[in-house]
Amino acid sequence: MSITLRQRLANGEFIVAPGVFDMISALSADRMGFAALYMTGYGTVASHLGLPDAGLASYHDMVNRVATIAGGTKTPLIADADTGFGGLLNVDHTVKGYERAGATAIQIEDQEFPKRCGHTPGRRVVPLEDMVRKIRVAVDARDSRDFLIIARTDARTDLGLDEALRRGDAFAEAGADVLFIESPESEAEMAKIGARFAGVPLLANIVEGGRTPVLPKARLQELGYSISIHPASGFLAFAQACAGIYGTLKETGATLGSATPLLPFSEMNTLMGFPAVWDFEKRHPES
Repeated sequence: MSITLRQRLANGEFIVAPGVFDMISALSADRMGFAALYMTGYGTVASHLGLPDAGLASYHDMVNRVATIAGGTKTPLIADADTGFGGLLNVDHTVKGYERAGATAIQIEDQEFPKRCGHTPGRRVVPLEDMVRKIRVAVDARDSRDFLIIARTDARTDLGLDEALRRGDAFAEAGADVLFIESPESEAEMAKIGARFAGVPLLANIVEGGRTPVLPKARLQELGYSISIHPASGFLAFAQACAGIYGTLKETGATLGSATPLLPFSEMNTLMGFPAVWDFEKRHPES
């Protein structure tokens, strides 16, 4: 029986979770031996709908992505659920739906609707007690204790670190398994968060070009964190690679001589599972 994320956290293991946003990114990360994958809201909404992460995706948009990614991979999946997609009944429905869809953990935040990406401006948070009620509903809604409730606060940017810490205390008391204090802006702030919540699993959101310092695993551990998610790394690399290879194609009419590296077609076929198809066809020819 495989070890759960809850057990890994209890054992003091640090979990690095790459951001995945479609099945190519998910399959690529899945074969690398990570302890968890992170279904990024920003990347999933961008990839699936071509829209900004600004509260435009519905519960059905996201839970269907959870089911597809979790169903096609073996690595435990941490999944972004924005604000829970509405009030308390919506949160109950969302937690049950994400768990049934195969997620291992759900992230719910305290923003007003419509939500905003955590490292962009314009985020406003709901009253503390409203979020506390959501966490209590989420804890009650799950079938298994191994399905983790990650409670995120976006209070730091507009209301300051002290308010974010106060909310973290309340979220932990309400039963959240993991605390996510979004967008600390220095190592000193991250150290203060780590000291405040010693003994409580903490999640760091590492976004290249975002508000929070990009730090290695060892430093995050020293600061008191247990999980780092890297939501943007994959889609930023993907977008840059597409711009490079498409730019060469537009300029020259071919990809010959492009500085953008390409995965060999044979490896792409393996990643997508074609060898199993070919083996099946040998064993069961159509005619």
